[in-house]
Amino acid sequence: MLKKRWILLLAIIIGLLVIPNIKVSALTESVVHDQAEFLEALQNKEVSTIILGNDIETTQKINITRQVTVDGDNHTMKYVGTFGEGKSSDNKVWGGIYLLQIYKTVATVKDIKLTGGNAAILVNGGTVKLLGNVDVSGNGFGGIELSQGKGVTNQSRMIIDEDTNLVNTTETADTPTMWVPSDSKDAVVEMDGELKTIKSGAELSLTEIESLFSEVSPETSDKLNIIIMFGIMGMALLFFSVYRYKKNLN
Repeated sequence: MLKKRWILLLAIIIGLLVIPNIKVSALTESVVHDQAEFLEALQNKEVSTIILGNDIETTQKINITRQVTVDGDNHTMKYVGTFGEGKSSDNKVWGGIYLLQIYKTVATVKDIKLTGGNAAILVNGGTVKLLGNVDVSGNGFGGIELSQGKGVTNQSRMIIDEDTNLVNTTETADTPTMWVPSDSKDAVVEMDGELKTIKSGAELSLTEIESLFSEVSPETSDKLNIIIMFGIMGMALLFFSVYRYKKNLN
């Protein structure tokens, strides 16, 4: 009995010595309520999902350089800083201000409104996945820019879930919902594994983005053409048969 107690005691001692050296790294969610908390959560690599606990304001562009999910939980992130060297309050004055810049990484943006900047999102040689309701209204130059920039070789990509509701109530010909700068290489938009190349210099409205995946595929088009052709041939044969029948009666 005494020997068993000594063995148990030894096991406990060894456990106490070993356990502190085991590092447990669990990815977690972090609910944030202001810019400072958002940036703190972004710096913490153990945080996999940043959730907005309320509407928040930011005075700077937020750079995302690691894989993370930004879940707005149907709240708004609004830029309230200035633009350009003149410190203008007008977001139509260019200052390179995006609410979120996704730089050479993959980030998911979900259920959020991004407003008040020059643009809502810059995908800079990375990938943005849009889920739920993503509102990019109220930005001076448009919604989402897919580009590369200096020293970036990765192609920029936007992935849209089939249930994604992309919103831009302030879209105009000069403020598109999505665009690829003319000085950048082509980008890619993806939905359900289907890829569409967006040429350099392209500017797309919401309707044009939606139409990327609603076009009739070549295979479907070919089948439709065959059906139409046989239909025409059948109608022609029917009319010819009626004509011959009437002629024989006479």
